[in-house]
Amino acid sequence: MRFLAGLSLLLLAAPAPEIRYFHFERPIVQPAQSGGQTCAVVDPGIFAHASAQLADLRLYQGAPPSPGTETPYVLRSDVPVVNTDQQISLLNLGKKANETVFDARMPAGSYSDLELDVAGENFLATVTVSGSQSQTDVHSTKLGSFTIFDLTRQRLGRSTVLHLPESDFRYLHFQIAGPIAPDSVSGLSVKRLLKSQPKFLAVDKTAISTLKDRNSIFEFTVPAHTPVDRISFAPGANPASFSRDVLINVAPIARPATNDGTVPPQPVMASGNTLRVHAVEDGHRIDEERLTINAPQVDFDSPAVWTVTIENGDDVPIQLTSIRLDMLERNLCFDATAGNTYTLYYGDTALAAPLYDYATLFVLEKNPAAAQFGPEAANPSYQPRPDDRPFTEKHPALLWVALILVIALLGTVAFRSFKTAPANHS
Repeated sequence: MRFLAGLSLLLLAAPAPEIRYFHFERPIVQPAQSGGQTCAVVDPGIFAHASAQLADLRLYQGAPPSPGTETPYVLRSDVPVVNTDQQISLLNLGKKANETVFDARMPAGSYSDLELDVAGENFLATVTVSGSQSQTDVHSTKLGSFTIFDLTRQRLGRSTVLHLPESDFRYLHFQIAGPIAPDSVSGLSVKRLLKSQPKFLAVDKTAISTLKDRNSIFEFTVPAHTPVDRISFAPGANPASFSRDVLINVAPIARPATNDGTVPPQPVMASGNTLRVHAVEDGHRIDEERLTINAPQVDFDSPAVWTVTIENGDDVPIQLTSIRLDMLERNLCFDATAGNTYTLYYGDTALAAPLYDYATLFVLEKNPAAAQFGPEAANPSYQPRPDDRPFTEKHPALLWVALILVIALLGTVAFRSFKTAPANHS
């Protein structure tokens, strides 16, 4: 009960939104005379001037300089419905007519890409996959033949992904023709089929690089709190086939040191691989591309420099049309009244994220009205929030000075008391 009471007091003490404390405003441009559920894409520019996690966004009915009531909204991320791999056990793994064979019991529902866990290097093999609804069904449906490879010797990487068509068979049957022994296959993972392909927005892109120690280096400056969810590569014609390791370093731009003891955030590092192979090797046609890398998740209070390094080794650098930092599309959705105007305000870091019943009960309609944010403008009535922090928080150094003075005073009193104390003679 005490915890709940304390939490209630904290919430009551939280700053309330006021138009005059928002730095920025943007009108919402709606379809003519549209009403009902309405969604607008949140572009990277809003992240650049809003607080962390967009906590300070507030939507008001009406237009400046006298907007009306606050309007509840919900923020939706265009994320994959299912984004995790699931490990599948292999059944009846063995050898049949010089081919490695096995079955797999698949989870309920649809799936698409599968990945085999295969040991070894420098191999090419063909995997034929068929499906059925029972393990012993003699009538199975062929889903296709797929090439898996490890071209380490040619420095072209490896791929053991099988790009199946959308399937829902409960059992899959595998035949591997090539130099893959049964003990080289240790597992199978399934990438569940996405109900919808996520949409992305470009945060920044460039084709300008510097060459250092044979590595291609690309740099971007990303505003504070702006998410980056993936890195996309758009290669040119040459080289036709490549496999390159990629290093990613995200370092916040240093801010002046403070006296509050805050530890500055440290750089974040990640790695990945980009690959393109279109070739015929030993009679096997290979068409495989991996041109995106998941980005490390960071949220700095200051702008950050993203450095993407492509390790070329002794190979000719890739001719890149562009390299792009992408963010998942996020939408701000609300119920609009036909004929009304709406304005978004943000740029008040003192605010906590709002708690709306609308967000809790929100169900996305099939075809919500599509709105857009108009150009950003400075709020003409803006004024800084008064600093309501206690004196000790505003001047933490004075607290330490006072503490040191008290300790010194107590030490002086103790020393004088010791000197004036009568000697104890036995």
